[in-house]
Amino acid sequence: MESILHLEHILKSYYLGKQELPVLKGITMDIHKNEYVALMGPSGSGKSTLMNILGCLDSPTGGKYVLNGKDVSRMLDDELATVRNKEIGFVFQQFNLLPRLTAAENVALPLVYSGVSKKERAERATAVLEKVRLTDRMHHKPNELSGGQCQRVAIARALINNPAIILADEPTGNLDSKTSHEIMEILCKIHDDGNTVILVTHEEDISLFAHRVIRLKDGLIETDKINSNPTVILQKA
Repeated sequence: MESILHLEHILKSYYLGKQELPVLKGITMDIHKNEYVALMGPSGSGKSTLMNILGCLDSPTGGKYVLNGKDVSRMLDDELATVRNKEIGFVFQQFNLLPRLTAAENVALPLVYSGVSKKERAERATAVLEKVRLTDRMHHKPNELSGGQCQRVAIARALINNPAIILADEPTGNLDSKTSHEIMEILCKIHDDGNTVILVTHEEDISLFAHRVIRLKDGLIETDKINSNPTVILQKA
């Protein structure tokens, strides 16, 4: 099976004056193309730090990280920014939408930085909004949308560049249980369509949607298990 993400003895330390504070203490793992992985761990486990490294938002102190065939562990900030824009689609708990832009404009925003024409941006934004069943609200601004609709916009924006990986950080953290279920249904559909999905969550019931669960503790992988019976969402008739 093709490895889309390879980590080899990843270390990450922060410094308080001269004092070293090790957070990741040697993370080695592979995630394969079209896997659906949940990354879990208590506060202080290194989960957020690992997520930032996976998302090319931060660089490791030591070790090797190969993303879709590229060694990103030694890249400079400008190079990392390019990789982030092309290879990774982010979905955050806080949605991170620009309030003055419509849903379609928010979704198309990553394409502005890629120099895509206005016509093509509009066409591609409409296509991904259709995937998340939100074309009827595409001209509404975030304050005119519910929390679940805002998260759908954020998922559509994550898909716009056809990234190698969708990285969802607590995507249901601000949502009620019914809306959370709807968002997980969309992420499952995205996975079924062939995307690799990495879900960062502290909620056990949300992790059950993933096919593999990696748990961190004290900067190391505690367990890495296949979920033999992932939650299956019954499609509406």
